[in-house]
Amino acid sequence: MEPRTREVSGAAVGWTVFAACVLIIVGIFDVIAGLVGIVNDNFYAVTRDYVFQFDTTTWGWIKLIVGVIMLLAGIALFRGAVWARTIGVIVAIISGIVNFAWLPWYPFWALTVIAIDITVIWALTAHGRDITRE
Repeated sequence: MEPRTREVSGAAVGWTVFAACVLIIVGIFDVIAGLVGIVNDNFYAVTRDYVFQFDTTTWGWIKLIVGVIMLLAGIALFRGAVWARTIGVIVAIISGIVNFAWLPWYPFWALTVIAIDITVIWALTAHGRDITRE
C-alpha cells in the first residue's frame, strides 16, 4: 500500500503565514511597549483599584519577554519548524491573558490584540501543519 499524501491547501498555508506575520508584528509591538514601560515608568496612565496591581516597569518586563518569544516563534514558523506552532499557540494564549490584564491601561489596543491572538491560535491549530517541512 502506498502512503496517503495529503494535499496542501494554499489557503491553509496563507493562514499559517498570516499567523507567523502577526506573531512577528505583535511581538515587535510588545517589545516596544515593554521597553517604554521599563524606560519611562510614568508613560502609562495607571488606574486605581484594579486587581492586577503591578507597576508599569513590571508590565514592561512582562510585555518585553512575551514579545521576544512571539517574535522568535513567528520567525521559526517561516522556517517550517514544528515546535514553533506549539510555542506560537502557547505564547498567543499568554499574550491574550497579559493583554486582558493590560485592559485598564489601553483597552482598545488590548482588545484588538486579544482578537488577533485568537485568530493566530485558530490558524496555527487548524492549518499550521501545512507549512511544516517534513
